[in-house]
Amino acid sequence: MSVGASDEERIAALRLARSAEIGPVTFRKLVDRFGSALAAIDALPELAQNSGRASQLRLQSVAGAVCELEQADKIGARLLVQGDGVYPDLLAAAEGAPAILFARGELATLMMPSIAIVGARNASANGRKLAESLAAGLGARGFVVVSGLARGIDAAAHRGALKTGTLAVLAGGIDRIYPEEHAELYEAICDSGLIVSEMPFGQVARAADFPRRNRIIAGLAQGTVVVEAAERSGSLITARLAGEMGREVLAVPGSPLDARCRGTNQLLKDGAVLVETVEDIIASLPARAAQPPRPARRADHIIEPRIREQIAEPVRAKPVTATQPLPARLVELLGPSPTSIDDLVRATGASAAEIQAALFDLEIEGVTLRHPGQLVSRAVKS
Repeated sequence: MSVGASDEERIAALRLARSAEIGPVTFRKLVDRFGSALAAIDALPELAQNSGRASQLRLQSVAGAVCELEQADKIGARLLVQGDGVYPDLLAAAEGAPAILFARGELATLMMPSIAIVGARNASANGRKLAESLAAGLGARGFVVVSGLARGIDAAAHRGALKTGTLAVLAGGIDRIYPEEHAELYEAICDSGLIVSEMPFGQVARAADFPRRNRIIAGLAQGTVVVEAAERSGSLITARLAGEMGREVLAVPGSPLDARCRGTNQLLKDGAVLVETVEDIIASLPARAAQPPRPARRADHIIEPRIREQIAEPVRAKPVTATQPLPARLVELLGPSPTSIDDLVRATGASAAEIQAALFDLEIEGVTLRHPGQLVSRAVKS
C-alpha cells in the first residue's frame, strides 16, 4: 500500500481509535488540540510521560492499521473519521460517538435525514408487518431507515426501506454478517444503502458490543421508533440512549397480554410519542423537511458514491428460525392480536396448507385460537 499525506492521516486516526487507552472523547480532544491525528500521535509520548502513564500507552502498529485499511479496500469499505467531511454530523454531535466508522455501500445515505426502527428479535408477524410498512412509508417521505440487522423487527424495517435507502449498524466487524441468515439482506443493503461498523475487521460480535452498536443507531437518527420490546430489552437501551441524546423517542402500543409489548407500553407511560402511522412519526420531528432525492456532497479524498439507476428489489423474508419446527415458529410469530394466515405464510416461507395443518394441531392443544376471516391468535392463559 503506497502511503500519501491523506493516507498517513487515516492510518494515524485508525491507530488512535484502536488504542484501548484512548476512547472516543479523548480521541476528539487530542485531534482538536493538536490539529490532526498524526500530530496527536507525535505528542502522545510526552503527554504520557508527563502524566506518568508512558508504560500503559499501547498504540496499534502502523502495519496493523495498514492491514485493516487494505482489508476494507478489498470489500469496498471506507474509513470515516470524525471531522473528515463525510462522517455524519448528527452522530458526531452525540456524546461518546465513535472516533471512526467503516462504511460499505452508498455514502450518500449518510447525508439524508434518518429515523431508527428497532424492536424484538422474536417479533410477532403483526409487529414485523407494521415495522416494514412504517419503513416503506418513511422511505417514501425521504427518510433513511436505520436499524441493527437483527432478526425480527430490525430485518423487517430494513426490507421495507430497501428501495429508498436503509442503514444497518453492525455489532461486529463490517465483514461479519450476524446473523448469518441475513447474508442476502446484507448484500442488498450494500447495493442500495449502507452498512457501518466501528469494530475491527474479523471481530465476532460479543454481548458487550450490542449496547455500543445501539448508541450508533440512536446517534444516527433524528428519532427512534420501538416496535415490540420486552422489559429490559436491547431496544429499550437504544430508546434510552436516544432520549439522552435529545432525540425523539417513539413507540408503537401493543397488547398488555403480550410480553413483547411491555417495554413499548412502558415507554409510552414514560412520555414516548405514540405511533400508529408514518404521519405520527413525521409530526413528532422538528420542522425539517425530508429530502426525497439523494443529495450530492463531494469530498476530495473519497470516490463519489454510485447513484444507481435501478435499486435492488426487496429481499424476501427468511423463515423466523429455519431450524425450528414449523409449529414452534408459528407460536413465536403469534400474539394475542389476531394475525392473518397470509402473513404467516410470508413470514415463514411455508405453504398455506402446511400452516393450516400446523395450526390445527396447535388449536387442538389449546395453544392457538381461530377467528373469523382466516385469522388466528395465540391463546392467552388465564
